[in-house]
Amino acid sequence: MASPDLNLLFALDVLLAEGSVARAARRLRLSPSAMSRTLARLREATGDPLLVRAGRGLVATPRAEELRRQVGPVVQDAEVLLRPAELLDPASLDKVFTLRTNEGFVEEFGPRLVARIEVDAPGVRLRFAPKSDKDVLSLRDAAIDLEIGVAGETGPEVRIQALFRDRFIGAVRAGHPLSEGTVTPERYAAGRHISVSRRGREKGPIDEALSALGLRRTVVCMVSGFSAALAMARASDLIASVPERHTAGARAGMHSFPLPVTTVEVTISMLWHPRLDADPAQRWMRDCVREVCTGR
Repeated sequence: MASPDLNLLFALDVLLAEGSVARAARRLRLSPSAMSRTLARLREATGDPLLVRAGRGLVATPRAEELRRQVGPVVQDAEVLLRPAELLDPASLDKVFTLRTNEGFVEEFGPRLVARIEVDAPGVRLRFAPKSDKDVLSLRDAAIDLEIGVAGETGPEVRIQALFRDRFIGAVRAGHPLSEGTVTPERYAAGRHISVSRRGREKGPIDEALSALGLRRTVVCMVSGFSAALAMARASDLIASVPERHTAGARAGMHSFPLPVTTVEVTISMLWHPRLDADPAQRWMRDCVREVCTGR
């Protein structure tokens, strides 16, 4: 069965409201002949003449009167559906947003993000999902609203926006030998190090940079997160190499120094699925994350 032309509903509403082909044509910005053809199509579709001549004007048939009461609300509902979303009132939001990110981001930016949200939307709650929950379908199937981290291989449908760039620095306990004097590549490599890798890798970009100088560091342990690395370095003579902005609060009371070798900075981004792109609540949440991360 052929699908009906729903545009006829809008024309029917105007025709029955005006009771005149000429006035309906002006209102719909059509020519009188085009409006007459539309009326002919409506008569064919409904099986009723709808408007019949009476003297110099047109009068509605009983079927048209019945349709007039029905078509008005239908057209109004359709206009609401096709109207752009109304401005969001964050204070009325009652929603849980799921953000997938690492522990370092939660520790450094989580408290500020929660405080920022509470100002405008006290009914909003945040769920921070660990990176171990990573699933290529999570952004698509609504399990994750927003992912924050280093953007790797993503599908073409994923939206990405950079938040900030981060560099790696060294961190040692207060009073550590490296807390005094210039930290040269030789002094840095001679220490005992903690390697941070979720996959348990012993070597990485820092080791490659040292190798280019003919140096090699001694890694005595490997951990999966920067918080654990800093906790161990704080209580020992071990050296932790961590991202600067992600660990600013966690390094309080420790001595930090620029790495004596050049490593590539990492770009921290937020990723989301296009289906959430225009949603007012999702856009507001992304704005909050951006404000907290950029300090604006």
